[in-house]
Amino acid sequence: MIEIIPAIDILDGKCVRLSQGDYDQKKVYNEDPMEVAKQFEDYGLHRLHLVDLDGAKAGKVINYRILERIASRTSLIIDFGGGLKSDYDLQIAFDSGATMVTGGSVAVKNPETFQQWITKFGGKSIILGADCKDNRVAICGWTENTEEDIFSFIENWRKQGIQKVICTDISKDGMLDGPNIELYKKIKEQDSEIHLIASGGVSCLEDINRLEEAFIPGVIIGKAIYEGRIDIKELGKRRG
Repeated sequence: MIEIIPAIDILDGKCVRLSQGDYDQKKVYNEDPMEVAKQFEDYGLHRLHLVDLDGAKAGKVINYRILERIASRTSLIIDFGGGLKSDYDLQIAFDSGATMVTGGSVAVKNPETFQQWITKFGGKSIILGADCKDNRVAICGWTENTEEDIFSFIENWRKQGIQKVICTDISKDGMLDGPNIELYKKIKEQDSEIHLIASGGVSCLEDINRLEEAFIPGVIIGKAIYEGRIDIKELGKRRG
């Protein structure tokens, strides 16, 4: 069964969603991310993808207090990303209650540090954030594009011990027009053992079914929940 992971993106302390990673195209859904997290828990979901958009832009963890609040007041298993650039940022995230952390920019700009994190905490606790546009890796809150091929990027880090990868097709993110199934199929064809988590574009339950049929282990869902396209009750019934 595919793992269902609802998402909360934090900007200015609020629960927001962006369109294609554009900070100028934000929509606020709730002033208090804690309320949203509690609702996910109440409907039977047990995972949470928590993104510090302020941190991603600033290059350091900013919203760790919100992480701490959610972690201490719910039983949600949280993976946290955004602004993780140093050992200090990583320690803040784990000390604040994250079970797993997601690093993308650091894997590109400071691979030695990212490798040390994998060695110290293991490939299950450190998730590779592989965000891309036109199959090229994007970093720094998607404000900076690179020439690095997404498939080689993932393959290289798999060899270094990464077990879990969150792959977001930026062109799909927040657009509610369906996930890039072909991208995820190609990644799985390259490495059948990878724990791949799809992100971006999910608009309905059928999209989740299509990912499951393609043997994708996990899916992150954000805007479709907030816009009422997908009923949280239904997600709770089929949680991974």
